Amino acid sequence: MAAAVACTAAPAQQPPTSAGTVVVSTTRDPVDKSYRKMLKGMERFEREHFHAPRATLRFHLLPRLPNTKMEGITLRVAGNSASIPVPIAPDNSFTVPRNQKAWDEDAAVLANRKTSSMTWRALVQTPGLPTGVRRLGDLRLECKVGMDAGLVSNTSPTFAWLNSFLNDTDKVCGSPDGNYLFFADRPIFGVTLHAPGRTEVLPFAMLYSGGRETRESLPYCDCQVMLDRSYFAPIWDNSWPDDTLVTFEYMDDAEGVQ
Repeated sequence: MAAAVACTAAPAQQPPTSAGTVVVSTTRDPVDKSYRKMLKGMERFEREHFHAPRATLRFHLLPRLPNTKMEGITLRVAGNSASIPVPIAPDNSFTVPRNQKAWDEDAAVLANRKTSSMTWRALVQTPGLPTGVRRLGDLRLECKVGMDAGLVSNTSPTFAWLNSFLNDTDKVCGSPDGNYLFFADRPIFGVTLHAPGRTEVLPFAMLYSGGRETRESLPYCDCQVMLDRSYFAPIWDNSWPDDTLVTFEYMDDAEGVQ
């Protein structure tokens, strides 16, 4: 499981944009992410767009606790004086606006939910793919953007072995030990990679967070309520080209087979 990365490099300065003011209900201990880190993730996307040249970037909110309500979420970029509303799509995805004042104030991207109630991911999607099919180059870029943006959080000392990776996105996303976790749309039964002249079914060790989670460790994993949707992808293995397609066999499909 990948941990959040500490980022210090600043993205290129952007011209200020006009910003409205949003009022949201106060939430004690709210979910928040660093605005500067999220812009750093956006810059990674622009810099390595060759992995997914036709794709777009959004960010995505996912539940982390069984009682997390994913309806009615509000999101804003909040600094000392900056308060910029961030519209959220029905699928709980969004984009982050560039704003000079928010950058200068080291703002946070703030949700009206409590800390650890949600997990965040980058969402890189190439248009035109069949429903439920992913592209490996998109996943490679999702990992790099997500790590640079500081989106993935784990709070357990169980993951202390990842300390050497914490400040190196390329090690997390370019090493078989990085274990950046992805989530399918629905509970999965199997995952298969398809490249020209080559097809491979992912082993069980790459599904369900590797089958390593226990009752004690699961609360510290952002897969807590999505364990049956989780999988690792061989994004580190360059023998699989970016155009490799990732397809899913879903549990509810298997249930329909008599």
